Amino acid sequence: MTSNDILRRVRYTFDLKDNVTTEIFALADHTVTNDQVSRWLKKEDDESFVKLSDTELAIFLNGFINFKRGKRDGEQPKPETRLSNNVVFQKLRIALNLKAEDILDILQLADFRLSKHELSAFFRKPDNKHYKECKDQVLRNFLSGLQRQLRPNSDESEL
Repeated sequence: MTSNDILRRVRYTFDLKDNVTTEIFALADHTVTNDQVSRWLKKEDDESFVKLSDTELAIFLNGFINFKRGKRDGEQPKPETRLSNNVVFQKLRIALNLKAEDILDILQLADFRLSKHELSAFFRKPDNKHYKECKDQVLRNFLSGLQRQLRPNSDESEL
């Protein structure tokens, strides 16, 4: 999944308007304009489309954590320059304060089955022998399940 896809899906699932999205970036001490947000949300074949970098998505996700849970005291986390699906999944889990059972329930809403052990492997450090790379399919199903949970009457083709 691209950074733009992830931003598009999170924004749609949580019904975040452009001004709220800019506020989320501001919560991570980064300034963006509504025009920038609008260009990131365009489809790839639109001439005004702008690719969202991994760093910009990391800033958004850090701001999303602050938006959902409150800004923590002290220095804010530095945004990653390279994001994996595992890091995106972890940041969403933190922002939404989800336990393993919650995530498994959300995945079931997207008709996707995963064991607790498989899920925990995604949240381990990469040098851990039980670490497993989170594939696009898992992240996509998690975001779809979240959308079905929070916007049950929506259609995924609206994205």
